[in-house]
Amino acid sequence: MTDRLYSPWRYPYLVSEKKEGCILCIKPEEDKERLVVYRNKLCFVILNLYPYNNGHVMIVPNRHIANLHDLTSEESIDLFAALSLSEKVIRKQYKPDGLNIGINIGKAAGAGVDEHLHVHIVPRWFGDSNFMTTAANMRVIPEDFENAYSNLIKLFSQSE
Repeated sequence: MTDRLYSPWRYPYLVSEKKEGCILCIKPEEDKERLVVYRNKLCFVILNLYPYNNGHVMIVPNRHIANLHDLTSEESIDLFAALSLSEKVIRKQYKPDGLNIGINIGKAAGAGVDEHLHVHIVPRWFGDSNFMTTAANMRVIPEDFENAYSNLIKLFSQSE
């Protein structure tokens, strides 16, 4: 029998009605409502609305592109700078035991939004898959978005 990893807490996203256009093309005036916690010149950091753990953020280029090879050199530098800063902020705020950092390019690779490149950072702790995840098919995220947004936006502004 093949082992399977299920993530039923993400099911609401999969079956939800999708807006016209790209959900990751976010204008600066939408930052607070869309939970953008940081912007540099060419990309931004946003809280994931369907997180795997507390502090799950995504680094997103401003420009609507789907692949790494479509990034300009300047966009690559800004993306990596935001990724590095995000690691620093998440470690400071959440004190995880480790981090998963990844990019899913294309639907077959697991990208929920495959038309706009983004990098995930997921804080991890020893034992973070507990009985709720394994027995009840439910993920417990103890921190609400307002608290996470408030704490992260403050730390990003202090850490530049």
